[in-house]
Amino acid sequence: MRAVIAGAGIAGLVAARQLGLAGWQVDVLERSPGPREDGYMMDFFGPGVHAAQEIGLYDTLAAVAYRVVAAAYVDARGRETARLDYARFSRLAGGDVLSLLRPDMEEALRREAGLVPGVRLHYGVRASGVDEQSGRVFVNTGEPGHSFTADVLIGADGLHSAVRQAVFGPEQRYLRDLGMRAAAYIVHEPRLNELIGGRFLLTDSLGCTAACYGLRDGRVAALLVYRPAPGDPQQVRERLRARCAGLGELPDRLLALCPADPYDDVVAQVVMPRCVSGRTVLLGDAGGAVSLLAGQGGSLAVAGAARLAGLLGPLRQTERIPSALADFEQRWRPTVDSAQAAGRRAAANYLPQTRTRLLMRRWVLRAAGLPLVDRIIARQISAQIAR
Repeated sequence: MRAVIAGAGIAGLVAARQLGLAGWQVDVLERSPGPREDGYMMDFFGPGVHAAQEIGLYDTLAAVAYRVVAAAYVDARGRETARLDYARFSRLAGGDVLSLLRPDMEEALRREAGLVPGVRLHYGVRASGVDEQSGRVFVNTGEPGHSFTADVLIGADGLHSAVRQAVFGPEQRYLRDLGMRAAAYIVHEPRLNELIGGRFLLTDSLGCTAACYGLRDGRVAALLVYRPAPGDPQQVRERLRARCAGLGELPDRLLALCPADPYDDVVAQVVMPRCVSGRTVLLGDAGGAVSLLAGQGGSLAVAGAARLAGLLGPLRQTERIPSALADFEQRWRPTVDSAQAAGRRAAANYLPQTRTRLLMRRWVLRAAGLPLVDRIIARQISAQIAR
């Protein structure tokens, strides 16, 4: 049995590993020329943790996780206005929360996939065309003599999926813009790293939220979420400085260190009536992005990939693939729908549009330590991460 997976991100690598372990031949096509080095910190909890434990990946991920003491909001003078203790958050979320830098997580998963016979990674290769005939999927890369044939195609190539475009139609049919953009980059700045300590530091602000984390070796990861406006500069660094300047000494220093062309993309969801067409299935953000502000993208990527591979892996007859893909969609769709609803609420709370909403968020975070309130928050988290 043979699979082609478009995308060497979290979902694609987990699916490749699991199918390879089941005896499949797997080709992973990644359009970037090599592993991505920049990225943002993610809270990994809920269904992804359960799946990682079941398939033997939890210890691998825990080994590269960071220990975050708290998420702390600060005003323009650097004074802390609210704090969420991570030990308490972990308890509310069921006891297992890993803070993972996306490139670290991908590197760990890439090592795991690379240990499995039959799994091959191809960098600088894009799935530009898809054709299905007689129970086989033909994937064109746009390069003469460089195409792939498989029994199933898994589109795990992210928010702007080329597989989705080729099989399901134009992106604008499915992309739900949440009215924000996000930029992320990593700089070497030991002084700021020491100042941040073990905190996840966020600005308590309107219009733009600058978040930063102290990493290993004196590095600092920055994530800036902002609402774009007409007339913003086209160049990313200048646009960030126009939208996010004046939030405080620390975020202003990060803006000064911003590279010329950092990651910058729309904050959006992918909402689709179905994620399966013939022998092609969309996985992770490609078929159901919840937005990077929802805190569930990595978790859903691992859980979805594990579930899909669990249904496909045991198959030894290609005729059974369509029914397995239909089964996956039926089982997985409710989880995606629930996560997206929670993700829309999370995005609105991450970057409040009014001072009233900002003050309400501050009050909720301050009250989170109270016994009655933390039970309410626990119920909300449990509903969002229900398996």
